[in-house]
Amino acid sequence: MTTRITVEDLVRSPALQLRVLGGEAGLARSVSWAHVSELEDPTPWLLGAEVIMTTGIAIPRTAAGQRAYLERLDDAGVSALALSAQLHVPPLHREFFAAAEERGMPLLEVPLAVPFIAIAQEVAAAVQEDARQRLGAQLQVFGALRWLAAEDLDTATLFRRLERLSGYDVYACTPQGRPLLDGVPVPDLSALPGEADAPPTIPGGFVLPVPAPGGPAGFLVAFEREGARPAGLAVVQHIATVAALQVAMARHERETLRREGAETLSELLQDVLDPATARRRLARMGLPVDGEAVLLVVRDADDDALRRSVDGLPHLMLRRGDGHYLLGPPSLGTAVAALPGVSAGASRPFPPGESMRVAQREAVWAAARARESGRSLVHYGEDTTGRWLPDDPWTLTALVEHVLGEALAYDARHGSRLLASVRTWMERDRRTEEAAAALHIHPNTLAYRLRRFAELTGRDLSSTAAFAEVWLAIRAAGQLGMQD
Repeated sequence: MTTRITVEDLVRSPALQLRVLGGEAGLARSVSWAHVSELEDPTPWLLGAEVIMTTGIAIPRTAAGQRAYLERLDDAGVSALALSAQLHVPPLHREFFAAAEERGMPLLEVPLAVPFIAIAQEVAAAVQEDARQRLGAQLQVFGALRWLAAEDLDTATLFRRLERLSGYDVYACTPQGRPLLDGVPVPDLSALPGEADAPPTIPGGFVLPVPAPGGPAGFLVAFEREGARPAGLAVVQHIATVAALQVAMARHERETLRREGAETLSELLQDVLDPATARRRLARMGLPVDGEAVLLVVRDADDDALRRSVDGLPHLMLRRGDGHYLLGPPSLGTAVAALPGVSAGASRPFPPGESMRVAQREAVWAAARARESGRSLVHYGEDTTGRWLPDDPWTLTALVEHVLGEALAYDARHGSRLLASVRTWMERDRRTEEAAAALHIHPNTLAYRLRRFAELTGRDLSSTAAFAEVWLAIRAAGQLGMQD
């Protein structure tokens, strides 16, 4: 049971002789301190749950000013406003009392015969036991690092223990409102501060930045738990420090796993790990070893954007040359393909831990096809012909020159589109009208171009052998980037 005093307890004290002027709905508010302030805006120096006492000097004279003054105090968590009778209190407007009723902000009148210090002493005596409880909670919360080291607590368990000791329900999130720590819920985003230097006090608790290099990693929000003994701002500040340490540890662990993952993927690509060792390493890094994996080669991707796109999916990533290699479940391809401007190739699925020599060739080939076609992702096996072509550029060049050399030279001299016309016709399974429509020409014009191509290359496209040879040569030209 809490020993904290309430506004109603002060009103009932015969020695204080306080009279309620308004805001009776807030008499149940708890009081942590009583302090004199003659500032029009004392809120930067308040922690919340104070009784503010004034002779009236701080109170504005206008109706709008009085209402704004009371609303500022209430927003800062002040429990009640105590006004000294017969001193400097200006005439109080209806708007002032209306704001007190709307907000349930108690307005108290202090008789001239009662010194402010009597109220402060009454509050101090009532909260002594509460202060001892807060000190005990602080000492135990300060031991959180010892628990973390000695008991190997996970983040969720650690923060549940901190909640029990502190008397607060604790939430945490990134500045964008996403989860910051595993197992710690995200708060209502309306509780987050609108400005970097906003005071820590919010209605019912505190909000504090979680420090990190380069700026706050996020925010920690603590709301008083009903029936508990809130331990105060100092304890919440220490919990925010614990949260910062957890964030730093999680970042270090992710970076360590990222480096180890890159090293493992490099060894897998070099084929220097036996399957059993490879599977043990993959399992330790969180990759499922009882399903299927794919290898992705990604070109033209920003490092940070690529990491964010696959965040949450088990994977290994390695930067090599002008691209990235990724190993993980087939769903990696979908995540990568959503990035603008990338050219990615995916191997066929294979058992994790097995040799990746074939998968590497497949992914490199598919990435080249993606860049050639302007597609974001190509899976190996989608092109049932081109995948059988060799990777050797000299062999491909010889095939193109031998089969298509005369047609390419003719197009270059005349600015014609013989090769593009033949390719479009072949891609549409020799449907002349459909191909002509795609080329925006008359079918007779396409028929002429096919005949002219046959004359130049010496290959009759009605022949199966010639058709196959020309199709392979066209795929090779595409692989070499020789097609418009």
